[in-house]
Amino acid sequence: MYHQINQEDLSFFKSILGDRCKDDIQTREAYNHDHTEDLKFTPHVVLFPQTTNEVSEILAHCNKHQICVTPAGARTGLSGGSLPIYGGVLLSCEKLNKIIEIDQKNSQVTTEPGVITEILQNAVKEKGLFYPPDPASKGSCFIGGNIAENSGGPKAVKYGVTKDYVLNLEIVLPDGTIMWTGANVLKNATGYNLTQLIVGSEGTLAVVTKIVLKLIPHPTHTMLMLVPFFDATSACEAVASIFNQGITPSGMEFMEHNALKWAQLFTEDYSIEIKKTHAAHLLIEVDGFDAEQLIKDCEAIMGVLEQFETDEILFAESEAQKNTLWNLRRKVGEAVKVQSVYKEEDTVVPRFELPRLLQTIKKIGEQFGFETVCYGHAGDGNLHVNIIKGDLSDDFWNKELSVAIRALFTAVVQMGGTISGEHGIGLVQKPYMDIAFDTKGLDLMRGIKSIFDPKGILNPGKIF
Repeated sequence: MYHQINQEDLSFFKSILGDRCKDDIQTREAYNHDHTEDLKFTPHVVLFPQTTNEVSEILAHCNKHQICVTPAGARTGLSGGSLPIYGGVLLSCEKLNKIIEIDQKNSQVTTEPGVITEILQNAVKEKGLFYPPDPASKGSCFIGGNIAENSGGPKAVKYGVTKDYVLNLEIVLPDGTIMWTGANVLKNATGYNLTQLIVGSEGTLAVVTKIVLKLIPHPTHTMLMLVPFFDATSACEAVASIFNQGITPSGMEFMEHNALKWAQLFTEDYSIEIKKTHAAHLLIEVDGFDAEQLIKDCEAIMGVLEQFETDEILFAESEAQKNTLWNLRRKVGEAVKVQSVYKEEDTVVPRFELPRLLQTIKKIGEQFGFETVCYGHAGDGNLHVNIIKGDLSDDFWNKELSVAIRALFTAVVQMGGTISGEHGIGLVQKPYMDIAFDTKGLDLMRGIKSIFDPKGILNPGKIF
């Protein structure tokens, strides 16, 4: 259904971009994957626009000639959202990489999508401001990709996810039309909320070229503790108990034994003792502006933890030790990938259901004969389930495993949860969308897609 790119198309792209139009095989293969399993789809050409007008001209041409376009950022995604599965154009946003303005008076920042999230955070921190969403890949992922997937991260438990900070977006529609979706204000009841519709739409509706984000004052103090549990289910039970005491940590991370051990192996950092009897750990952070209040919060958390069987709790005594603990947590995903071929499922349930979710995961694993390593943002009820291939046959991996995943997702939805908390649907989760939505719901989404993109050129083959 899509037009194959020919020499005339390449000549057009080169007339706009010059040497930022790449059709050599080395570049094309370098952009044929993201961090999703071992999937690879090679585009016919990779384009690197650096202005909104260039994006507009590219999309207008592709729309006219029925050429599919896959927007891409840093390609750190885990659901295949930036894989060019039909070839065509891979539209890289990496040269749209300017922080345009930090507005201290209004606590806002205007940025292009190709800025690395951590660089943006550090830039606003220098002004005493805070952009909280912090995905594990914050040192390499782009803010535009965070918009596309509505990314979260450890601090989402207290501060919310990407959508909670997006005020306004400049977008380019598939036909090349340039528009802003809203206004740079904290309240907006003017018509449908197009801004929030674009957030989390995974590049299927429009290409984001400018972003206006809300900022808040940056906390001045943090305290961090690592809590070892002898039973993983007990660690999950402790999560809701802490919140039920009126405490809201700025981070509440769950890691099974192997998750933390593999992270140590990957980073070659063994400064934190992990015993064989430690089934799981909670990494708990509190932050704020009053050090004495944080001490009280930690004392209250300790009071809750006394109800559970834990080993000696480690309090980070320095910034270096805090960084070590957070680095181990952030490296878990990469560490698992090094250990084995795996599939990662991004489940999320109401936090009180977290113990039942973990038990269900292990039960399904026993039933189908596979090992899982779990970790995630426990305070949000968001558990990343890594299914390890190990010695499993290719036939089982490619055919029967989907039955187990469907059983898991069905159980998750029955618990009041859903099949993706922050990684998105993309390519790999779309076969399971019928579990989360009925036919009417999916038809409404398809209708929205057809209004924005009637020719279906933008990131085709994703979500549905």
